[in-house]
Parts: sequence; C-alpha cells; structure tokens
Amino acid sequence: MSTSQRFGSDAVEHAEAVLVEQYPRLVRLAYLTLPNSSGRHARVLLAHKAVQRALPRPGTPAEPARADGGTGDADPHPTLVRIRIRVLRAVLAPAGPAGGAWARIGRLPVPPFVWGLRLWPPAGGIDEAAQTLGDAPAPVRAAFVLHHLDDLTEREVVRLLGSAGAADPAGAVRDALALPVGEGLLQALRRPEFDASVVSARPTDLLRRRRRARVCWAGLATLAVALTALSVHGPPSGPDARPAAGPAASAVLDPGRLQRVPAEAWADTARVDFTAWPARGGRTGDRDLLARALRTWAAPGRTPVTMTPGTTAEPPARPPQLLYAGELDGRTVVLLRDEDRVVRYGETTTGSGVRTLDVTRTDDAGVTTAAALTLSRAPGGASARYLLAPWIATAATRDLLRAGDAPHTLAVAGDGVTAPAAVPAGGGSCASWPVLELTSSTRIVEKHSFVLTDLGALSPVHLTYTPLPDGPAAAPARQPREATGPEARTAWAPLACRLGELRAGAYRAVNVWDFAAARLPDGAGRAVWSCTRASGWAGPGDVTVRMRLEGGTPQDVARARSTAACGRFGQHLLAGFRWRSPAGRWYLLAAGSRQVTGITATGAVRAGATDRTLAAPWTGPDGPVSVTGTLVGGGTVTALDGAGGGRD
Repeated sequence: MSTSQRFGSDAVEHAEAVLVEQYPRLVRLAYLTLPNSSGRHARVLLAHKAVQRALPRPGTPAEPARADGGTGDADPHPTLVRIRIRVLRAVLAPAGPAGGAWARIGRLPVPPFVWGLRLWPPAGGIDEAAQTLGDAPAPVRAAFVLHHLDDLTEREVVRLLGSAGAADPAGAVRDALALPVGEGLLQALRRPEFDASVVSARPTDLLRRRRRARVCWAGLATLAVALTALSVHGPPSGPDARPAAGPAASAVLDPGRLQRVPAEAWADTARVDFTAWPARGGRTGDRDLLARALRTWAAPGRTPVTMTPGTTAEPPARPPQLLYAGELDGRTVVLLRDEDRVVRYGETTTGSGVRTLDVTRTDDAGVTTAAALTLSRAPGGASARYLLAPWIATAATRDLLRAGDAPHTLAVAGDGVTAPAAVPAGGGSCASWPVLELTSSTRIVEKHSFVLTDLGALSPVHLTYTPLPDGPAAAPARQPREATGPEARTAWAPLACRLGELRAGAYRAVNVWDFAAARLPDGAGRAVWSCTRASGWAGPGDVTVRMRLEGGTPQDVARARSTAACGRFGQHLLAGFRWRSPAGRWYLLAAGSRQVTGITATGAVRAGATDRTLAAPWTGPDGPVSVTGTLVGGGTVTALDGAGGGRD
C-alpha cells in the first residue's frame, strides 16, 4: 500500500485482526505513555480509547510504513506499524500545548463509556513501571515501552516516533535508555500471563450516586422555577443566602453513618488490614466529638493539616470507618479510615483550643503495615503512644542500635493503646534507636513477630532483612524476613541511625538486603555489600547501597530514588566506587547480586572479574568509570551511579 493509497474494506478488516491480536501490547504502550497525572482510572479509559480508535475507517489515508519498523519479531508487519503510529499520535497529544485540557478531559467518561465504576490495571508491575517513568515526557515513555517491552531496535523506535509526530525522536530514545529500570520489573511486564488490557473494577459510592441523581433533577427543577420567577419579578434584593449542603455531603458528615467493624471481625477474615479494625476508645459514642472531627476534615479552615507525601486531605466521598475515639494525655483523638487513607483528628479535652489533622497513606496495608498507628506524642517528642491492631498479642521495645539488646515488655491496655514508648531522637542525635517488636495472635499466624520503627509519621514503618545469597546463582532468590533474629539485628545495628534520613518520606517498609561479601585488599578484612530499600506506599522506593566492614562505619556507595531496584521487580544489582585501603592505596571496588557472573570496568580503570565482586587497583587519576555486570543467561546489568570515581 503506497503513501498515496487509502485503506480499503479488506485492509480495514486485516487491520482489525492485527489490532485484536496485539491489543494487550497496544494498551500497554498507550497506558505507560500517558502521564501519571491523569490518574489510573482516566489512563485506563484513555488507553483503550486510543487503541480502539486506531482502527482506520475505509478511505482513511494510509500512513507510510516500513518493514523494519515492526515488532522486532521474525515477521514484522507494516499494518502493525501503522496501528502503532495511530496509537502514538493519540497518546502523544498530551505532550503538546493542550496537555492541561487533555488531563481535564481524561477525568470525564470517554469511549468506552463507564459510569459508576472505578477501573485500574492488573497487578504485576505496570503501575510500578509508570511510577518509575515518573514525569518523563510522553515520547520518552513511549520509547521505553517500544524498546524495552516490544523489543524494537533503537532505530525502529526513532522512526516510529518520528512518524507519530514526536519533536525529537532520537533524544527520546536516548533518555529512555538512561532511565533506571530494573530487569526484574521488565521481566514481570513481559510474562505471558500478564495482560495489560485486563482491568479490575469496583463501584463508586452507590448511595452517593443515587443521591446525586436526585439532587441533579431537583436542581434542574429549581433552576427552571428560579428562571421563571426571575423573568417575571427580576433579581431578588437584600443579602445573599448561603446554599445549603447537599444530601451526599450531609451523609458524610453524619456521625451516625460512620462505618463500625465488629470486635472479632479480624479473626474471621482473609483480609487482615485496617478494614478489620474495630472502633475502640472511650468516646466512640460521642456524636459531638465525631461531628467536629468530620467537619474539620471536610473544611479544615485554619486547622493545621499534616500530610505524608503523595497524600491528599480532600474530604471522603462516603462515610469513613471509625477506628478510635478517646482521651490521651490531655488530648482527644479520633482515627478515621477512608479507602487508602487514615486521618487523625486531635483537640484538647475541652473541645476548644488547638485542633490538628494528620493524613497518611495506607495502600495495600497488611498484617505488619496495618499493625499500629500513632495516637499521641509527648511534648518534645521523646515518647509516643500507639493504637495496636486487634490481632497483636504482645508488644515489646528494643534498641535497634544494639544487636544484643533484650526486648522490654510494653504494656498494652484492653482497648489496644500502649503505654508511652521511647521513640528515636531527632536533631542528629543517635545514642539509641528504639523500635517496637510486636507478636501476632496465633489465631491468624503462629510464631510471627516483627519490628516497626517510628519515623515521625502517623503509621510506623516495617523493618525487614534479606540475608546473603546461599547456594548457586540458579537457586531461588531469598525473600525478606522479619528483623527479629540475631543475624538481622547484627545487620541492622550499624545502619539504624541512617533511618533518620527517611523521616520526611512516605514509607511503608525498609529492607536491608545483604547481596554480596568479599575480602578486601591490603588486609582490610571482610566487607558486606548491602542495599537498603525504603519502599513507598505508592510502589517505587529509594535505595542506598553501602559497604560495611566488621566493626566499621558503613560507607555509602550509590543511591537511587523512585526505583524498582533492590525490590521484588529489581533483583539484579551492581554497584561500584573508589575506595582507599588502610595502606593508602586506591582501588575500584564493585559487587553484584547473586546472578552476576562477571564484572567489567572501563574508563579511568580498565579491569575485569569472573565473579560477583571486583577489586582493581586505581593507579591513574580520578575520573569516570563504567561498570557492567554479566548475568546468568547472558544478560547485562549496569551499576547504580556511585560515589567517588566509580560511576556508572
């Protein structure tokens, strides 16, 4: 079909067959190219819309296509190239001047029309990939999908983006190749069972929709009457009347409509999280208190509001779940849950004076990450009281800084409120690092204890540990385990004070992964390489690679933010840096995770190793070094950007 030809009926039927066959890949391309700011529901709809509208109509001009712009498979087809171009033209549109308007349109129902449902893509990495792409421009996001997931060559991607109207296709490909994406995430998205076109759905608030419909019809009728009266009598005089709140708003602010969970629900459910928390505290029946908390949430006014990053304080769309209402240390506290958020309202016991509102994320919280919430803090922040989950049988405190420290029993009242517990000091002081060690009830799991640390947020952070790999590279990866055993406490002790660097983030868990060990030159001793991953509620996390000597201070090697590295979808890791031995000599040190079978360094240092670790003399001047690892099966992994001269 030449560039001057148009699609005929037979060509359209063939294009439909190709589109249906490639539908999951095309939806994946559209979804990941669209900006994160549109929200998951809007992106799902817009992605399906872009793919479905890529089917040409009879008589539509045929875009030029080359046989070398195909899928990267053995038999690329020009029809697929043309469909990809049409999809890309649709989803690259937000990158233009109309981007803001596109985002607003994305919130409206668009074909395929969906009312009364919220949609989101399947689990398995696509949202983690979207977060990894972050605020990258749409052409860069598209290049990432086409090259990494659809297996097009760089040259093919440049041609496709150029045909779709991207301003700088070659630059987009370069930027896409520079994105810090773990191989594990890419493997998850390539799995045959992963289908990006499958969506999950749940209803919006059914009663709220019904009330809105009634209010809408009533509003239209009132408007008609008002317009008639206005045309007869003219505009009203006197002071303006304030509009009354609608029925939906009244329902949300009604304490009588708060959701309350039965006390024993947690012991008879497969979902052990905040949804299983009963309403506790001595003032759960105080309607005035609950009404003040709800009104403050709906309209904070001058009330100070604290939110963890990535959280909104917008009012709930339906009546929230009541978790707690009671008095503590001269303050009255109310805890409420709305979907993936928990809100803490506080006031003086008299109901007057300073009020506070704190909001935190709780996405996909579970047995450990929904085990405690901070109720109150002592003046100066030296201690705090926590409300423990109903499935917690016992509680204790430990000093994470001292591996041999024995647990100290923490008293817990019948309503789940703990006695005051010491919290880590701020301001750079780190003489100790108190943590909570909680034990789950045997009614849900046997012999399960875990550790939480207070980083200043409403929800404490879960600490875990992954030990050094054991056995050959082909053995299954070791999974994170609770930081309660001697080996875990030994690994955490020299790193405990570094947790203070995470106070400003919205983290749900922090894992220390010991991924390699080796003896260092010049008699420096045995070093352990670890990756500390602070996982955020939204999925991506921040990682720091460190090397620690026995009895020494850990040295920072590399850092990365908003990445899948060192997590479930980023299990291949390599890091290197410039290190000075006790003898005063400089070396390039590098280490890789269990499936790294060789390391190559180029640049200021040229060296290689047929193992997971490298120690090469650095005899020349400081300068950039590229460190690459070979993986089992022939793949490669590049080093995280490191400190000193050992740079990726």
